[in-house]
Amino acid sequence: MAMWNPWRGCHRHSEGCRFCYIHKGDARRGVDTDDIVKTDRFYAPIARKKNGEYKMKAGIVYLGFSTDFLLPEADGWRGECWDMIRERSDCRFLFLTKRIDRFLDCVPSDWGSGYDNVIVGCTVENQRRAEERLPIFADLPIRHRNIICQPMLSPIHLEEYLDGVELVVAGGESDRNARPLYYDWVLDLRAQCVRQRVAFEFRQCGTHFIKDGKAYTLQVRDLASQARKANINYAPLP
Repeated sequence: MAMWNPWRGCHRHSEGCRFCYIHKGDARRGVDTDDIVKTDRFYAPIARKKNGEYKMKAGIVYLGFSTDFLLPEADGWRGECWDMIRERSDCRFLFLTKRIDRFLDCVPSDWGSGYDNVIVGCTVENQRRAEERLPIFADLPIRHRNIICQPMLSPIHLEEYLDGVELVVAGGESDRNARPLYYDWVLDLRAQCVRQRVAFEFRQCGTHFIKDGKAYTLQVRDLASQARKANINYAPLP
């Protein structure tokens, strides 16, 4: 797996951004997250070794995980990114966005029904955002689509939007002031996925985690491992 951040910086966009790890990390370093700038890794996918081989190995590439790939400030740069994505057909580029309403304004002219090596994850943190974003997401020409419920801030009913979705991810918030994640919410989301035969992954617990009526406060380092211990990930049989 590789990480590619062609630019950095972002703006808080909705409720799920309140304790964003990017903003928190930038604040510790004295960096203004609202300043959107290209990085020195902009051309990373097509950088080559002396022998002509690509430095970035084939496989999954996490794209823009310190920003939002559909930010308006990046409109002038994104075309070159699509060129590199097209060139690196041996890689699968995954990006997440809370700005799915901008999608059709941001794709290249040859997008058609979608690039086979691009996976788009639409982030929804509560029912309000699910009802706002998922009807748009469902109608877009995308070959590989995921729904990301992280941080999950409320119960979310999205079963009617699961047609064509390959994966749903659930996870809690990591911050000492984080809003709680209820395990019942996670189990209900999983049940929706099972009924529709869509893969489900419980990615991480929340710092404040409620299970069977008992409140737990977890260390950030344990959030992912505790979610794995729940052993509730689901992969439908072929």
